[in-house]
Amino acid sequence: MSFTLTSPAFAADHDIPSDYTCEGGDVSPALAWTGAPAGTKSLALIVDDPDAPDPAAPKRTWVHWVLYNLPADLKRLPEALDRDSLPAGALEGTNDWNRTGYGGPCPPVGRHRYFFKLYALDVTLPDLNHPTKAALEAVMAGHVLAKAELVGKYQKARTGE
Repeated sequence: MSFTLTSPAFAADHDIPSDYTCEGGDVSPALAWTGAPAGTKSLALIVDDPDAPDPAAPKRTWVHWVLYNLPADLKRLPEALDRDSLPAGALEGTNDWNRTGYGGPCPPVGRHRYFFKLYALDVTLPDLNHPTKAALEAVMAGHVLAKAELVGKYQKARTGE
């Protein structure tokens, strides 16, 4: 069975509804997964946008969400997950707004891709004190059993036309 990540909010390679963006409620979409491999001790989630700031000339990958130590037996995250509703043991990292928690799509120009990446790890990580994506990836190196990915797209509504 393959490791698969889905959302009831949007289909793979389709538009992310504005409810989950800076133009809406800016809340995280519900996510669900199946097929975590045997030996999984924890899960980590990274959401990022490799098209920043402009998909025609990307200069960096913008990090929207970093979560780790999600319990291995967990199968879903609810919509609008926040610090108070994190699963037991789960920890947050720092996004590129220099804060913890989910920050939804808010592209300055163009249609961007948002990668929701879920990693099955063979360890439970120590408390990394709100790591960045890069710091989390460095600690995860050598411990990733499988990776599931869901891509959504978003472009801000045009105003003033």
